[in-house]
Amino acid sequence: MKIYNAGNLIMNTYVYPIPTGYVMIDTGYEHSFNRVIKRLKRHGIDCTEIKYVFLTHAHDDHAGFLNELLTKFPDIKVITNENALPVLLRGQNSFAGGCSSLLAWIFCKMMSLAGKGKHLFPPIEKKHLNRFIIVSPQNIAEAEKELQGKILFTPGHTADSMSLKTGNIIFCGDAAMNGFPSLKRITIWIEDKNAFRDSWDILMNEKSTLIYPAHGRAFKDTDLEKYKDYICKAKLRGLR
Repeated sequence: MKIYNAGNLIMNTYVYPIPTGYVMIDTGYEHSFNRVIKRLKRHGIDCTEIKYVFLTHAHDDHAGFLNELLTKFPDIKVITNENALPVLLRGQNSFAGGCSSLLAWIFCKMMSLAGKGKHLFPPIEKKHLNRFIIVSPQNIAEAEKELQGKILFTPGHTADSMSLKTGNIIFCGDAAMNGFPSLKRITIWIEDKNAFRDSWDILMNEKSTLIYPAHGRAFKDTDLEKYKDYICKAKLRGLR
């Protein structure tokens, strides 16, 4: 399966083909809409061919231009967790939990000093909610058929976090990370440390070839086994 990345060094925006068009994994920050559209065109993909956005979780770097995308392309549907809806309607990240390391805390403080500490993004307009497919036991099989993949509930980074396995790879959102200031594949922000560790077990049990995080390059799932015990040692540092 061909995987395209319409994102950048900061945030990956993956796109992959399905029989009816393409699936986009998350969006990107609010002001990255035009850049993502241009990168898709370089890959020969028109945004009208995007049928679904699989939202791994509702954070400003993952749903930043989702409202704009839905406004400009009325046929796109969003597949997400019900716990994402309050955050999407509010347009601001939750501040539950804390930074997973001192380096992550320093990075977050620097973002605050740069004026990006509120983690705001355009709220989803209520008129778009009828295009949301909220994953439930009743519809998960149908959603997985459309996505040509397997939906995994992987909370910990956030309560609404989900991952998607397609073929022998997994798009994990922020259930893991492989870029600065992450240490040992551990995401820089964690709401629930125990749930985060359990989600790594879920990812490892899938025996995938590669895991594609939202931040950083793809890595082997054996990395999770290698670094799993470090999660328990993480001391969460809040920002408030």
